[in-house]
Amino acid sequence: MASTAVDHQPGALESRKRTDVEEGLDEKRQDSSVSSINHQLDEGFEGHDVTNPFPVDPDEPIETHQLTFRAIFVGCCLGAVVGSSNIYLGLKTGFTFGAQLFGAIFGFAILKSVSKIVPESGILGKFLGGPFGPKENCTVQTAATAAGGLGILFVSAVPAMYRLDLLSEDPAKDIGKLIALTVCAGFFGVFFVIPLRRYYIIHQKLTFPTPAATAYTIRQLHKGKSGAVVAKKKSLALLYTFLGVFAYKVATGYAPGIIYDWHIGWTLYQLGWKGAISIENYGWIIEFTPAFFGAGMLSGLNASWSFFGGAIMAWGIIAPSLIKNGLAFGRPNPELPEYVSYYAMVFTNTDDYIDRPSPRYWLLWPGVFIMLLYSFADIFVGLLPFLTAMKASTLKKYLDPRGWFVRGNPEDDEDKTPHEDRVPFLWWSVGLLASTITSVAILATLFHMNVGTALLSLILGFIFSFIAVQSAGHTDVNPVSTVAKASQLVFGGISKGTGMAEQPAQTINLVSGIIAAGSAAQASDMCGDLKTGYLLRAKPRNQFIAQLCGSVVAVFLTCGLFLLFTKATPCILKEVEGELCTYGAPSVAAWAAVALAVTRPRLPVPPSSGYTAIGLGIASVLTVFARHWLIPKKYHAWVPNWNAIGLAFVVPQVYYPIAMAVGSIFNFFWLKRSPATFDLYMFPISAGLLAGEGLGGVLQALLAIVGADGATYGTAVGCPLNSYCG
Repeated sequence: MASTAVDHQPGALESRKRTDVEEGLDEKRQDSSVSSINHQLDEGFEGHDVTNPFPVDPDEPIETHQLTFRAIFVGCCLGAVVGSSNIYLGLKTGFTFGAQLFGAIFGFAILKSVSKIVPESGILGKFLGGPFGPKENCTVQTAATAAGGLGILFVSAVPAMYRLDLLSEDPAKDIGKLIALTVCAGFFGVFFVIPLRRYYIIHQKLTFPTPAATAYTIRQLHKGKSGAVVAKKKSLALLYTFLGVFAYKVATGYAPGIIYDWHIGWTLYQLGWKGAISIENYGWIIEFTPAFFGAGMLSGLNASWSFFGGAIMAWGIIAPSLIKNGLAFGRPNPELPEYVSYYAMVFTNTDDYIDRPSPRYWLLWPGVFIMLLYSFADIFVGLLPFLTAMKASTLKKYLDPRGWFVRGNPEDDEDKTPHEDRVPFLWWSVGLLASTITSVAILATLFHMNVGTALLSLILGFIFSFIAVQSAGHTDVNPVSTVAKASQLVFGGISKGTGMAEQPAQTINLVSGIIAAGSAAQASDMCGDLKTGYLLRAKPRNQFIAQLCGSVVAVFLTCGLFLLFTKATPCILKEVEGELCTYGAPSVAAWAAVALAVTRPRLPVPPSSGYTAIGLGIASVLTVFARHWLIPKKYHAWVPNWNAIGLAFVVPQVYYPIAMAVGSIFNFFWLKRSPATFDLYMFPISAGLLAGEGLGGVLQALLAIVGADGATYGTAVGCPLNSYCG
């Protein structure tokens, strides 16, 4: 998850010896899927820490081919599935999920079967045949992770540029710019993180919980007949869930008011209870969304119920109070005055942003401020022990460029990876130089940034990537949006200090944020993949090639999907005044709001909203300090997750936190009643729910473009004013 920090659920097998990964999960609020994977470790692995490679298995055959065409191809295809789902899910609420475990499990199921069916001899066997081992499986998941990345740019900053009229009205006309910008964000982080592998993974020994869990999973899947049985069960569970949810999601487009969205307030209003229209007006409907049920399964009780509690606070208490006290205003429907929209984000009169805001716009600022302060405070407190313990001499030793040229394996070299298996200096240094020059040229020519400003954006991307990798390595949470907001604040100050015009300032602001977000995402993913490979004793140079191949796929995949979704649903780019778009795109609203705030002469924040933002922001920071220093660890599960609360203020659709709360409760009782099946099936099922609805949403977008969707052939029964509500 990229948007919120999450809490894992209590361990199912507490009597067993706990691994270092599990200890890290308890302390750092991890994904419940990771703890589920770790509970599956057999007796041979559960005593092994995650700071050193797995012991060599004498019975394991030597893998002569770890980097293969089939591994790259299958990995990129699986990453494309996750990337497609992430564009859909990200535009809905800002949530995305990683492809590591998805690629590892599904990659094993596909290539293990192919390796048994296709003979090694012949042309076909040259590309698809031969035995399939854990190191090649690592190549698959590396390519999948890279191909499934970069979607976060197209569910946040890029649409924000269109909403602020910084690009042309038709994304198809900007395809060259979009590809070029994605290349800048996608490759810079991959190259500069390579020399830091030695520091982060070998010396600092960061845990990287999900990559470590992925390595454990791959190791287990390849463990003889028992591993094959487990892999088959996991793969079938994932496949059946994926196919079922995919079919269901496509079907929902043709009868959304019946099988997907239940507008209870509207139905009661139609039956004569006139006051129930307020339930509909404030968005309290029920949506049977498998993806966010699965997201709740993965996020756990704390994050999901914090999200739900934030929705109650925002849309059940604050929004009605704002309307009652005249601090925010709605837009009555011309056909039915009682049916009011409270979701306006765009106003014809710019003074309305301050004087007559909608509840959604008013709530945006407390939400953004909470997430910003909470994330920075959490990162600072979490990394404080490392910062205080780190000696300048130690840092200098491991960042000394002369160490990158060392040949062989000296006795004092903690990295026992053979030198010939590491990424050659020439590869990453030339790549870094080329990506830097290319990025500066693109930013200068296509986005009118001078060379100094372009270089500064890359330098900030490099600096903020350190925060991202440290956070992901310790807590499994990559604060991409947070570091991007920090970049926006820096460039906001620069543009105001130089007296830059509003639109050029906003362009530089958002482009710099894209560079920071892309660099942080790619650097964190690459470090995580290298951690997985380090544990499995895979060759870093093979992973580097797989990462580059996957990144190329990600560039064109994400740009193409963005064109698809915006053509099918134009309101992603330009919201209609007073209407709620099918895709809430909360990240887009947050990025655009920050760009507006730091570049306009008059801060476009209603005073009451600003005061509330400051108060709740301070409360979130105090909660972080209390959680780390005052509240015993056993009570941490009861401490509210303010990142999730802030997200609820930004996301206007309350049915997403409802679905996540239900999913987390389901997971809680499943774990209580049947720990064994939970450990075996929880992640495959939740991943299938997420990917199935996401890819179903992609097909719905295609159907909308060709005029074969539910808006043309479906029914509007159950939808307000008998209008299509899918």
